[in-house]
Amino acid sequence: MTLFDTTLRDGEQSEGISFTVADKLKIAQLLDEAGIHYIEGGWPGSNPKAVDFFKQAQKLKLRHARLVAFGSTCRAHLSPAKDPNTQALLKVATPVVCIFGKSWDFHVTHALKVSLPKNLEMIENSIAYLKKRAEEVIFDAEHFFDGYKGNPSYAIEVLRAAERGGADILTLCDTNGGTLPTEIEQIVRLVREQFKSTLGIHTHNDAESGVANSLMAVQAGCRHVQGTINGIGERCGNANLVSIIPALKLKMGFSKVVSDKQLKNLRHLAFHIAEIANLVVTDRTPYVGRSAFAHKGGIHVSAILKHPRTYEHIEPTHVGNTRRVIISEQSGMSNLVVKAQEFGLPLDKADPRSQMLLETVKDLEHQGYQYEGAEASFELLMHRHLHGKKRPFQVLGFRIINEQHREDEKLGIEATLRVKVGDQLIHTAADGKGPVDALSRALNKSLLAYFPQIASMRLVDYKVRVLNTREATAAKVRVLIESADDERAWITIGVSENVIEASWLALVDAVEYKLLKSK
Repeated sequence: MTLFDTTLRDGEQSEGISFTVADKLKIAQLLDEAGIHYIEGGWPGSNPKAVDFFKQAQKLKLRHARLVAFGSTCRAHLSPAKDPNTQALLKVATPVVCIFGKSWDFHVTHALKVSLPKNLEMIENSIAYLKKRAEEVIFDAEHFFDGYKGNPSYAIEVLRAAERGGADILTLCDTNGGTLPTEIEQIVRLVREQFKSTLGIHTHNDAESGVANSLMAVQAGCRHVQGTINGIGERCGNANLVSIIPALKLKMGFSKVVSDKQLKNLRHLAFHIAEIANLVVTDRTPYVGRSAFAHKGGIHVSAILKHPRTYEHIEPTHVGNTRRVIISEQSGMSNLVVKAQEFGLPLDKADPRSQMLLETVKDLEHQGYQYEGAEASFELLMHRHLHGKKRPFQVLGFRIINEQHREDEKLGIEATLRVKVGDQLIHTAADGKGPVDALSRALNKSLLAYFPQIASMRLVDYKVRVLNTREATAAKVRVLIESADDERAWITIGVSENVIEASWLALVDAVEYKLLKSK
């Protein structure tokens, strides 16, 4: 089984994605470390950046992967020896060349505008020419499944022409991405019966079946799988190798497709390449997403404590992920037990305080709190309920003053604050760019002399969500504040009909959490 990655070519055709040459070199190195067998670097006949990449890629010390240059068959009126695109493929001197040719008669007559026999000749001659000059030639039969459904005998003839030319791998492409898994399996089985050459599969995700189609093709006999990291690609994307790789290794018996160590690096690979592409790996991404092994329902958590397989299809550490237990109004005592263990807090199920904590969580969630996104506030809540821990400072009150003397004058914001630390009463004022900024500055100003560790704390993100929009300006809001220091980041929450109060509650929790973790 071989893996062929086309993130640098097909993936870059995704809307909004454009890699620099430096980006492509970094991604190639990551793919090699991940155990990918083929890295398609681009189409040297189409743009100078691809040529520059292949030139610089010669300096890469790849241990697993072979670089692949991509292109098309020669043009109808030119021989391969005189075709500029064919010569561009050879000029970059990659060990492997991949070319595509039309396998759908509709495309041959309407897009290429050549005869069906001429198309077969172009395919066979191009592959034969390249095979004499490259170590390996892969043929991508473009639109193969649409072509087979429209004219099966001609689609097969295209593969025969490629085989006669000497192609090492015949890749069946679902270029429009509209074929369904049952069709893929049936067609691949029929093709497998007629060819001895290695068959490959290349699918797109336009019908949300890219991964399923790839796996069904493997089940039917393909032993070469093409795709991209995170499924990026033109239109709806390509088959996602991040989902395909663990399925092949852990579920389909191809245990050597990548090593165990490489599989454990899968999550890092997905996130690293997403960062380079300026994308986000969504929480619900299978295998590697933050929510892929997150458990919220109390019954579910109770079961996974007995055995993780009750609600997990694989061990999350196999792909570099972790198990998470979420606290919400759906939580049971098992959720609290797991979270207490994570926080290093002893929790006795029989203790009345534990049951009171569970009821408090459900009540607060009903009010609009959502602790699954604000675990720092939840940890503080556990400390208060289970151990009676009190805040190391006491807020006696605050006031926000907004001043604007003329219509064209910038609004001035000042926060005054009264705080008590031990027996000391501190009365402080601070200006800010807005009310929350002014409050944050005033709080820091008040506490810095007593708690110098807060100097390293900074606000990273601030989010407000209206919870009941029908109430208009009287609606309740939820504020999430993400804070960080040099060692960690944490999220706290506040809920109120008053956005300033909600912000203040989250802000005070953020400072208290910093002090808790600084001991």
